[in-house]
Amino acid sequence: MNIETPEAKTPEARRPRGIYLLPNLFTTAALFAGFYGTVAAMNGRFEAAAVAVFVAMVLDGLDGRVARLTHTETEFGVQYDSLADMVSFGVAPALIMYQWVLSGMGKLGWLAAFVYAAGAALRLARFNTQVGSADKRYFLGLPSPSAAAVTMGLVWVGADQGVAPAAFTLPAFVLTLGAGLLMVSNFLFHSFKKVDLRGKVPFVVVIVMVLAFALINLQAPMALFGGFLIYTLSGPTLSIVRWRARVRRRRGGEPG
Repeated sequence: MNIETPEAKTPEARRPRGIYLLPNLFTTAALFAGFYGTVAAMNGRFEAAAVAVFVAMVLDGLDGRVARLTHTETEFGVQYDSLADMVSFGVAPALIMYQWVLSGMGKLGWLAAFVYAAGAALRLARFNTQVGSADKRYFLGLPSPSAAAVTMGLVWVGADQGVAPAAFTLPAFVLTLGAGLLMVSNFLFHSFKKVDLRGKVPFVVVIVMVLAFALINLQAPMALFGGFLIYTLSGPTLSIVRWRARVRRRRGGEPG
């Protein structure tokens, strides 16, 4: 009779417990920043709320890189990161925009905020299901951090300039609703993942980078809002350009 003793169990049968600390610390910090932004908006501190979401963006960009550098990538980390993104770039911007100005629009205001939050949830779910098959050069739909940046950029500009929030009612409504819809659209946005940072670039690129850093240093709210607004509009713009190019090719191929 063959009796299996505890010593006979193979190491492969034992599942390791616990999670990696370092990358999940960055994810937790990003989650905290998004939560803090919501609390700050509830207390009327809208500039701090907008800045907190931008801090969450930086931390969100670091957690994945830290995990890859330290070889601590796990499925738990992927799922935790998505949940943190939903709070920091979905729920927090929607509530901050609602507290800032959309609440004065009644049902239209909370409808726009809800469309944004729902768009962020759907965008993250679609990204998670297509992560293995999607083209790495492009994002399908506006990334949720970029949507959060362009909406919070408007809040930061308004708070920094000391303008009454009521003056931004219509732009805030259009931007919040538009960002929510763009997240679930089929527009392609450049991911910049294929940019070769080690390769050579023309000297003018260095000059542009220096000017960009100077502009951010002089007027960070306006520079960041303008930059992310251009990126937000790039998806529909590139789609229109590609559509017109296809139409011209089809007309060129038609017999005269």
